[in-house]
Amino acid sequence: MLPLEAIKLDAFRRRHEHDTLWCGLLLGGCGLQLTTKVYTDRVCHFAHHPGPDGPPHLRGRRARGVASADHLYVKAAADIWLRARGTQAGFDFVQPDGAPIGSVVDIQLPHKRLRVHLDQEVAPDWDAEHEPVLGVSVPVDPDTLIRHWCVHRIRLDSDGTARRVRIGTEAFARPTEWFALDECEITERGLSTPAVERIVQAWSGPPSTRWTPGKKQEEPAQDVHAQELLRRLLYARRVESTNLAQSVCHEIGELTDVSPQLQGQLDVALRNASLWMEKETETRQDLCARLNQGVAGQKTRVQGQVTVPGIQRGRQGWGASADPD
Repeated sequence: MLPLEAIKLDAFRRRHEHDTLWCGLLLGGCGLQLTTKVYTDRVCHFAHHPGPDGPPHLRGRRARGVASADHLYVKAAADIWLRARGTQAGFDFVQPDGAPIGSVVDIQLPHKRLRVHLDQEVAPDWDAEHEPVLGVSVPVDPDTLIRHWCVHRIRLDSDGTARRVRIGTEAFARPTEWFALDECEITERGLSTPAVERIVQAWSGPPSTRWTPGKKQEEPAQDVHAQELLRRLLYARRVESTNLAQSVCHEIGELTDVSPQLQGQLDVALRNASLWMEKETETRQDLCARLNQGVAGQKTRVQGQVTVPGIQRGRQGWGASADPD
């Protein structure tokens, strides 16, 4: 980091007397050599060496803001963090579809790959082998939060001339919780924070007893009850129980006097749950129709198994084939 004041720049020059400075390619620069410019009436800065004919090169980095080197800070912080845990990783500043360098950082672990999206240039792929980690500006839809239980985010805070990495965990109907990198771990499933275990327990455990009518609450009783219903609805979708989902949706429909913010979350959850239940019903109806078709006379015995179009029955029971046609 180049000091902005002349007196500090003198010390910087002495410290780097035998070093050369270059316009970094990993910062979107041109790769040409730089020098330092000292001023007393304005801030000091880097500048390109003059060209062969005297005028300076009119080239430079595509971005100069405080976040323009965040991908380098992410690589450095992640490398130190992983080495402290006895893990070595590979790093790559990939450019899918010609995205600017620095938008995406791939971290290749021995058993998992993380893809860090620092901006919105590249849309996260939730069905790929890598685990997306989203910058604070990258949106995520409610259905993705429901399907994956939670997603991880990353932000970088300025600390003097450095940038500090923080990891957040976001879940549906829950605020994002932020942690220092040293509080996080890498497991067989990927990145994990202290919030993950709490979220899993909240969704998979029995109904909470925190909502007690008549008992004084830090939040309004109806809001606490609404949050519990949201968690139960998430759990119903996770275990693919349409009966439980229908029951929870009915309770949500009868809920009144909820705060406007939570009411918006309830409306979104109901719409998503309704679409999901419709798809589940169509899938089951299609499966039953194929089963009835097979029972009606289209059974074919192959090596002790009974097969019908799109369905197989073996020792493990009924199941739909990958290619029903």
